[in-house]
Amino acid sequence: MKPRSKRFMPASQPFTRLCQLAGRSRSSGRADLHVHTTCSDGNYTPAEIVDLARRTGLSALAITDHDTLEGIAPARSAARGLGLDIVPGVEITAEHLGRELHLLAYYVDPEDGALLAALRDLRQHRKDRFWDMAERLRHCGVTLDEEELRAEAAVGVVGRRNLATLLVKARRAGSVREAFQRWLGDGGRVTLPNVRLPIADAIRLTRDAGGVASWAHPPANATRETLVGLCKLGLQAVEASYPTFRTRWSKQLRDWAAELGLAVTGGSDCHGPGRDLGVCSVTAEELAELRSLATA
Repeated sequence: MKPRSKRFMPASQPFTRLCQLAGRSRSSGRADLHVHTTCSDGNYTPAEIVDLARRTGLSALAITDHDTLEGIAPARSAARGLGLDIVPGVEITAEHLGRELHLLAYYVDPEDGALLAALRDLRQHRKDRFWDMAERLRHCGVTLDEEELRAEAAVGVVGRRNLATLLVKARRAGSVREAFQRWLGDGGRVTLPNVRLPIADAIRLTRDAGGVASWAHPPANATRETLVGLCKLGLQAVEASYPTFRTRWSKQLRDWAAELGLAVTGGSDCHGPGRDLGVCSVTAEELAELRSLATA
């Protein structure tokens, strides 16, 4: 079972109430459009992330688990009556020009057959990769508990972060970061490449499902030419607000978006404790523009 981390202050305490009111004054009307749950590699369940969004004062929240739409229904159920808008989304593992590129798909129909089939294939490849990397760890002298590996593989969408969590639990690493540094980082000793959808296919599937396609966390070496090329494939938005972005890069992405007629998205990429929900977000007006592009 995945770890559960509840760091909420008791709701009945006066100081807690003051903190909640302060959070609402900062975040009211804003939307965090990049959030993960235990349906992929997050530490919070959909219900927990909804509760945290309510306490933070967000008005909207996009569930964007890796290659799965399973978190949307429970999040919507948990948000019923709270005045919190749940944006259906998914972060699709894609490829462009030989490099991995993540596509955020918003406002897709969660029942779209073609999208569901493509995501199901990606998840199966992720699971196969998970077991292959576990085997490579064994060859490096690191054996993880078989039952725990099976339990991890049976829940949600598995990836390197899941193995990193098990390495910490087995005391073979002091933290998830250390696990990545020693074994699981890009080019690491046990790392294997993901199977990825061609970006043109990912964009087409998103739009055919009635959704809006946004380039997730473009790297600082991304170029305007690359963005123009993605626009020609049907890209409709770009993530311009992200925790690791420098102010200059965020502004550059916004300038390009305005020039090319793209909507802007933004979010915390929250996976659990360690990165605060709502630390990056978009305004109600920016969310409305994004929603206007959807056809689902």
